[in-house]
Amino acid sequence: MSSDFKLDITTQNDSEEPLLSNTIASNLSLDGKSKSVLTTFNGIHEHGKLSPTNYATNAERRALYDSFHVDEEERNRLHVSTKKKSALISGTAYCISSCSMIMLNKIVLSSYDFNAGISLMFYQNFISTLVVVLLALCGRISVEKLNWKLVRVWLPVNVIFIAMLVSGMYSLKYINIAMVTILKNVTNILTAVGELYLFRKRQSSKVWTAMFVMIISAVSGGFTDLSFDAVGYAWQIMNCVLTASYSLTLRWVMDEAKKSTKSGSLNEVSMVLLNNLLSLPFAIIMIFLFGEWDYVIHADVVKLPAFWVVATASGLIGLSISFTSMWFLHQTSPTTYSLVGSLNKIPISIAGILVFKVPLSVSNLFSILFGLFAGILFARAKMS
Repeated sequence: MSSDFKLDITTQNDSEEPLLSNTIASNLSLDGKSKSVLTTFNGIHEHGKLSPTNYATNAERRALYDSFHVDEEERNRLHVSTKKKSALISGTAYCISSCSMIMLNKIVLSSYDFNAGISLMFYQNFISTLVVVLLALCGRISVEKLNWKLVRVWLPVNVIFIAMLVSGMYSLKYINIAMVTILKNVTNILTAVGELYLFRKRQSSKVWTAMFVMIISAVSGGFTDLSFDAVGYAWQIMNCVLTASYSLTLRWVMDEAKKSTKSGSLNEVSMVLLNNLLSLPFAIIMIFLFGEWDYVIHADVVKLPAFWVVATASGLIGLSISFTSMWFLHQTSPTTYSLVGSLNKIPISIAGILVFKVPLSVSNLFSILFGLFAGILFARAKMS
């Protein structure tokens, strides 16, 4: 800006002075001597353009021009560096949140032997709803105003969302984290099949090869699992079906839901609020329907302050996954997000094996590693 301003001033001075002398010469009746003086003045002025002072001015212009471009390059370099740092921080936050959520749920359900998965889901969703509402009231986030038309459109996907959470809770109670992580790969297969039949979206041969490897790893993992539990595996298979159904249904519901809002759009935060808020009345009904209320009010574990600390932390981290995933996706791309999600299964599996001291055989360990490799292969295939 300063260089442009200086150039304007210099140009104006160069153009105005000759114009002044010429105007005087043409408009005033001057004798020959006076005209000679003006001619000499103009000659001196023209000669002054080549003077050392003018050379200094040109050098100063070049210096300002070069300085401007150096500053612009420095700003671009700084912007790229800041973008990389933001991507690294957001990706780290997403990975930590995802790992922590699974670990805390496993602690609550297994270590504390809490046998009320629906009640835990209700408490976590209540915490998430409360935080989102408070942030919206403080003006920190923007959410869409709810109306009955929007709620009616969103109910089908919300029912699947609740069933998905509950089945995930119970599978985690009976199966070790590493095997839950490997079996979740089946969700990708079901989603791909659903996209083929519902949306006519075809996958490449690399993707189908990766999914075939996923099936082999899941089957071999089940056969070699020393802590195999049929009930837990049934819950996990149900969870895979429900997760794929949720993903496929969400695509259709989102388009319909946008038509039911005043703004004509529906951001991710509003979807988080819808899912968590609408799940609360359903969860209350199921708590009484499945007799969890009697268990919760008489269980000794609910009298432990540490239990409530862990349960509350799991609710907060569950919400943080929503925000960190949106943050990370905004800083990078869907491809990077998918790849990091696949790579994130590795530390989760290792942590689950070490923290909960899961009994492993060599064949089972190989199946787990094979399944992790299949997840990475799937992400890479989707990238190509």
